[in-house]
Amino acid sequence: MRKFMVVLDNSTECLNAMRFAAMRAQNTGARVEILAVIPPEEFNHWIGVGEIMREESRARIEAHYEIFAKWMREKHGVDPELVIREGEMVPEILSQIREDAEVDILVLGAATDRKGPGPLVTQLSKSSGSLDVPIVIVPGSLSKEQLEALS
Repeated sequence: MRKFMVVLDNSTECLNAMRFAAMRAQNTGARVEILAVIPPEEFNHWIGVGEIMREESRARIEAHYEIFAKWMREKHGVDPELVIREGEMVPEILSQIREDAEVDILVLGAATDRKGPGPLVTQLSKSSGSLDVPIVIVPGSLSKEQLEALS
C-alpha cells in the first residue's frame, strides 16, 4: 500500500503538505506517515537536563501531531502514523525513507517568501536524483480549493 511521508515542523508550509498528503491518501487509499525530527542541539546539556528536554520535545511533537491526526481522521478518514527521530533533519529524512520500504512519496511544502522554497526543499531537491522515491513539492500559496482540485 502506498504511503505518503510528510515532515512535521514549525513551518507554515508544512500545513499545505499535510493537507495534500491527507487528500491524496484519501483519494488513492494510501496511508500517511508524519515524520518529526528532534535536532541534536536540543540535548547538549547535562544528562538529566538533556533527558528532560528530550521528553518535552517529544510531548510537543505528539501534541502537534494529534492536531493534524484528528483533522485527517475526521475530515479525510486517514489515520496517520507518527515517527519521531533524533538528529539532523535531512539525514534523518533520508534514513527514514531508506528504512521504511513502504514510503513511496515524500511530500514537502514550499515556502512563499522571497528567500526561496525553504531549507528542506532546497536541500532535499539536491538529493532527489539519488532518492528511491519521488518528492512532491506543494506550493505554500495554494488554497484549500486548489489543493482539493489537485488531489
